[in-house]
Amino acid sequence: MQELTLIQKITIWALPVLFAITLHEVAHGWVAKKFGDRTAERLGRLSLNPLQHIDPIGTLLVPGLMLLFSNMIFGWAKPVPVDFGKLRNPRRDMVWVAIAGPAANLLMAIFWALMIRLAILLHSEFLSQPLGLMGQAGIGINVVLMVLNLLPVPPLDGGRIALGLLPPRMAYQYSKIEPYGLYILLFLMMTNLLWVFMGVPVSLFQALMNGIAGI
Repeated sequence: MQELTLIQKITIWALPVLFAITLHEVAHGWVAKKFGDRTAERLGRLSLNPLQHIDPIGTLLVPGLMLLFSNMIFGWAKPVPVDFGKLRNPRRDMVWVAIAGPAANLLMAIFWALMIRLAILLHSEFLSQPLGLMGQAGIGINVVLMVLNLLPVPPLDGGRIALGLLPPRMAYQYSKIEPYGLYILLFLMMTNLLWVFMGVPVSLFQALMNGIAGI
């Protein structure tokens, strides 16, 4: 297959990226609401409208530059606000709120895998190729987002999960690294250590999704 143009790449990746980051954030807010915090709902952040969640840098600039200069892509949306103090059981419920985002990405990866299987069954060059490429993009972005967010680095979801599971004293000490979480991630990215931690789980989940897709 010939190399895709930038416009073709944007067409293929736009929906998977927007849904990946939008549903990830909505999932956090929806679960928080179930456990007693209606902050996201009051601010209109439980909407599936991507415009409510777009971050100019994380949703548009970074994915666009990555599409232009590489074949890998990830991004982020504006975080859905969660007031952990309003949760009925803050330490326990914080874990479920944090898990919700990566779980949404896993479900979306499965959805896109099924779209690839559908594309194979259609036997239509007009529909199968675009849908198949979009399905591969959907699997890629959702698997990467899921694994990245499960890294135990506050304020990532994995960090929140760790804080909720650790004994209170250890959790308090661990929470002190949160102001430096972004710098830790940047360091891991610049030294290529990020892929050392993410490579194996990303490959495993990618293989699992490919199996579901039948490719």
